[in-house]
Amino acid sequence: MKLVNQDQNAPLREDVRLLGEELGAVLREQAGEPLFDTVETIRQAAVESRGQGEMEVSRLRELLDPLDDETLLEVARAFSQFLNLANIAEQRHRERLHRHHQRFPGDPDTDQGLRQVLAELKKAGVGQDRVMSVLRDLSVELVLTAHPTEVTRRTLIRKYDQIADLLTDMDRPDLTEEEQQKLRRHLREQILSAWSTDEIRRERPTPVDEAKWGFATIEQSLWQAVPQGMREIEAELELAGLDALPADWVPIRFASWMGGDRDGNPNVTAAVTRQVLLLARWMAADLYLRDVENLLADLSMHRASDELLEHTGPSHEPYRLVLRRVRDRLRITRARMEARVAGRKEPEGEGYTSSSQLLEALSLIDRSLRSVGLSAIADGQLKDTLRRLNCFGITLLCLDIRQESTRHTDALDAITRYLELGSYAEWDEHQKQQFLLAELESRRPLVDEAFYCSDLCSGEVREVLDTCRVIAEQGPEGLGAYVISMARTSSDVLAVMLLQKIAGVREPMRVVPLFETLDDLNNAADTMSALMEIPLYKQRVGAGQEVMIGYSDSAKDAGFLGAAWAQFRSQERLTEIFREHGIPLTLFHGRGGSISRGGSPTRMALLSQPPGSVAGRIRVTEQGEMIRFKYGRPSVAAYNLEQYVAATLEATLMPPAEPQPEWREEMDRLTRVSVDAYRQVVRDDPALVAYLRTVTPETELSRLALGSRPARRKPGGGVETLRAIPWVFAWTQIRLMLPAWLGSGAALESALESREETEILHAMNEQWPFFQGAVDMLEMVLAKSDTRVAAWYEERLTDDAEQIRLGRELRERLAATVSALYRLTGRDSLLDNNPVMRWSIRVRDPYTDPLHLLQAELMARLRNREEDPELESALMVTIAGIAAGMRNTG
Repeated sequence: MKLVNQDQNAPLREDVRLLGEELGAVLREQAGEPLFDTVETIRQAAVESRGQGEMEVSRLRELLDPLDDETLLEVARAFSQFLNLANIAEQRHRERLHRHHQRFPGDPDTDQGLRQVLAELKKAGVGQDRVMSVLRDLSVELVLTAHPTEVTRRTLIRKYDQIADLLTDMDRPDLTEEEQQKLRRHLREQILSAWSTDEIRRERPTPVDEAKWGFATIEQSLWQAVPQGMREIEAELELAGLDALPADWVPIRFASWMGGDRDGNPNVTAAVTRQVLLLARWMAADLYLRDVENLLADLSMHRASDELLEHTGPSHEPYRLVLRRVRDRLRITRARMEARVAGRKEPEGEGYTSSSQLLEALSLIDRSLRSVGLSAIADGQLKDTLRRLNCFGITLLCLDIRQESTRHTDALDAITRYLELGSYAEWDEHQKQQFLLAELESRRPLVDEAFYCSDLCSGEVREVLDTCRVIAEQGPEGLGAYVISMARTSSDVLAVMLLQKIAGVREPMRVVPLFETLDDLNNAADTMSALMEIPLYKQRVGAGQEVMIGYSDSAKDAGFLGAAWAQFRSQERLTEIFREHGIPLTLFHGRGGSISRGGSPTRMALLSQPPGSVAGRIRVTEQGEMIRFKYGRPSVAAYNLEQYVAATLEATLMPPAEPQPEWREEMDRLTRVSVDAYRQVVRDDPALVAYLRTVTPETELSRLALGSRPARRKPGGGVETLRAIPWVFAWTQIRLMLPAWLGSGAALESALESREETEILHAMNEQWPFFQGAVDMLEMVLAKSDTRVAAWYEERLTDDAEQIRLGRELRERLAATVSALYRLTGRDSLLDNNPVMRWSIRVRDPYTDPLHLLQAELMARLRNREEDPELESALMVTIAGIAAGMRNTG
């Protein structure tokens, strides 16, 4: 068996070699020997160039320049396919190691499973009663978002999953030679199938398509992963000598923004939200039907409790009688949802309208089995179904609604002007609050139907109100949080409460302000403190308040380091305020996959939070390609769910110590320098926007049909109108990674000039998880950067003196940041402490280097032509290939 090799990473290298060989064979067969030779010559030249230390680009250029458009496309496809196959091998190796409770060495060594956390808690003297108390109420909610950072088509994802399954089968130690040959033949067939499939999504997905993609992740992976992960957690608790928790205990829930996030996306309408909610219920009913069919086949026993027999009457198969009724109701539920989506007449009969109805029937069976000595059977498939029901409900996901605060202001402004009360938008904060509170307490309707027919009720205003009407129709089950982006004042929160009242919402969605710019984060505590002084509001949120912290826009506004410190301080103050008021606080972290958008390993992320801020409750977004990487395969998903439970438990019971006063002062100094240095380039350098649009593929990215949402909040404009995702994506493509480090290097350089500050920095890096996490993530992103690659784009795409000047300055700043990091960590090269990740990056370089050169060449050729479908396809392939090579988009 491969795993017994002394080098635990030998199987990874073997899989990469095997997949490369099979791809080469497919290339020879499908594209011919000349193309294979071309690809191999380019690859060898890239390997040799990297081996010389200084990247010699002229040899690669000589090989690429003469290629015609058609050959450029095929070469780009070949290198892109290898990078995707390398990712499959790496993901498969993680699964292999996780099965043996080993950590993948390429992952940060901060990750710990539940076993290690429970052992640490015992060692620290935390009593079992305390651990059990926290576990009972533990809440981890993962919010799947439609942020367009998944560049791989779903069609190809399925093929890649099949390749990963074949690698799993090939790991078996008992395979005969014939079985090995058969598996290898199937492997080549799948690689051939992937090669013969268009890599590029030709049509932009609709919001409903995105929601269906989220449903598919549940159907194909999470539906199996949740019970699997819970069984693994259960086993770890038993191993640690802890009492068993209730059979249906599940601390994990899933929510979604797909079909509910309308911030800056005109394609997400009230009608879309209604359709997505119905489709989710349809999918849930369909999945439970499959479970019930399996239970019907298994639960053939006749022994049953008196309680169950009262429902069924005398029977040789009482469980099947109950399950047939459940099956009938699920079929009616599914048919009813289908009819509503299609606008047809709904079928007669009783379906399920709440999770409690289905839970009642399944719990009856569970109690009966246990009471007659059949607990082992109750702990089988039935337990898995009960856990799924507690996790997914009958709505599959809780759908969040997100809208920008000014859209609510516009709606209320239209209403006040219609009522001849004046302009709500022009009132000061005090006037707004007086009006909102009076109307929230009033029993009379605020507007009549005539308002909806008036000129003041514009399309945009009607859309806001129609969305609230969908909330009223749906009822509380299936809906999560109403998130207000760009929330700044108390009235922004009260406004959404009133809009729900106007629409007749009986059980309002919880209203969650999202603080996302540097100023908003700094003012978040004052805003929430002011709300807590309003008796009506405090009474409404007595059971708990949720606040969302934005990572993407704050980092785009202030740079990585400045944003990280603002997020930390904001959470600290919010935690303190709600503790004083005796109201439980849940912090909702709007993290992305990339470092500059808050991406980091689970444990590192949670232990970097201020002490006391986790408190057994966490809500986190999972975005784009990270959903596939973390939850696309059941075994990987189960592992990541355990990581969240373990990290939340640890951060609650063993939070990091409070930062020392001198560390706070040092962070204040660092962020002042960092924010100034970042904004000096991003806001103040007139060449930046032109450089971004000329040297990076920022304008070309809009051609890639990634998501339903436009790349810009408003047409035209500069960096401020560009969304955080394409902002990060563009810099990642040219390996400059600017959003993740700009400003941080200048801050570190400045501090390291002082002996006193240097000593403080070393103490922070050794003892403070928040700062350790920032440094580790900075090192990881710098290891993926490459100033030489960035220079290639510049050489090919611009001759503007100001852009060349800016490019040179940025590369110098990047080099200085790397140098400052060496001085801080005491290491001689990046990732000295993580050789497997360094190997992972280096093994990809000979494949990404040609893609970078090809991309720059294709951008230059396309900018001189009106339209060229073949070149556009090749360019899109390079974008997708580089994203696969970097394992990051936006």
